[in-house]
Order: sequence, then C-alpha cells, then structure tokens
Amino acid sequence: MSGANWIPVQLEVNSATIASGDPYEVINPIWWTASFYDDLASYEESLRGFSKQQRHVWAVLWYCSEVHNGGHDQFFDNSTGVVWPDALEGLIAIERSDLLDILMRAVARFSLSPSREGEERREQMSRDRVTFDELDPEFWNACRAISIDKALMDYIRSQPEAFYFSGVVRRPKPKS
Repeated sequence: MSGANWIPVQLEVNSATIASGDPYEVINPIWWTASFYDDLASYEESLRGFSKQQRHVWAVLWYCSEVHNGGHDQFFDNSTGVVWPDALEGLIAIERSDLLDILMRAVARFSLSPSREGEERREQMSRDRVTFDELDPEFWNACRAISIDKALMDYIRSQPEAFYFSGVVRRPKPKS
C-alpha cells in the first residue's frame, strides 16, 4: 500500500486497556507497526520499539490465528511464519506447554530450523516434504480445552508495565 492509504492514529495502552481483558486491544499498536511482509531485517526493525512481552503475545496470537485458519501449513507458508521463534518463546512465557510441544514438533519436521525468510522457508517445506496433518487437530483440541486469551491475559496482567504504550501508529484509511 502506498503512504496515501495510511493515516496516523494516536493509540494508548494503559491499565484500563489491560482491565478490558482483550489481548488484541493490548497489543493493538504492534498490529499496525510490525511488518513481516519483507525480509527478516525489516521485521526486526519494525518491532524495535516493542517489549519482548509484547512480541510474545503478538506472535502467539498470529500463530494461533494462522493455525486456526489454515493449519500449520498456512502458518509456515505465509509471511507470518517469520514469528515462529517469538511464538515459541511466547508459549513458554505464558506456560502453555501443550501448544509449545505442538509447535516444537512442527519445527522439528524441517531438516534444518525453519528459515525466517519466507521464500527460503517455503522451499524448505517443499524440499523436506513437511506435513502437519496430525498436529492441526491436536492444536485445535488443545485450544478448545483451555482459553489462549485467558493465558495471554494472565501473562499481561502479571507485568502490565511491559504492555503500556502511548504513541502514534499508522493505520489504513477507512474506506469512504
């Protein structure tokens, strides 16, 4: 998108935002700032102003969203696959060993660690004939058993200052 399609928006994450209990609202600033569409360097640069804890929550939400939508295949095939190490750390941090085990087994399907670069990761998946068929139902069952949002909010509430934010982010212009 060109710069003309974006507008600056003031966002604040404070104790009231955290009290709302919505992890998506808590990490709203990172949704609009983080970039995983280019290369790893651009990804890391786009996250430079965010805490490790914000990255954890954001990556876990992306991991869960992608796997719910199209399985581990979609997660690793899409540009969002760059977040896999942050998702691993996030699952450790929020103490979801069930999902951590599943993601670790998915990563182990690659002959080498999955690349953080999208095209290279897709080539690895093809070359290694990586499949995740039995992992996806395990993941969905684990998510049904215990709310991921609750685990994320417990993590956020345990260190709220790591999630506070006040600043301007760019968001897409509303369509007229």
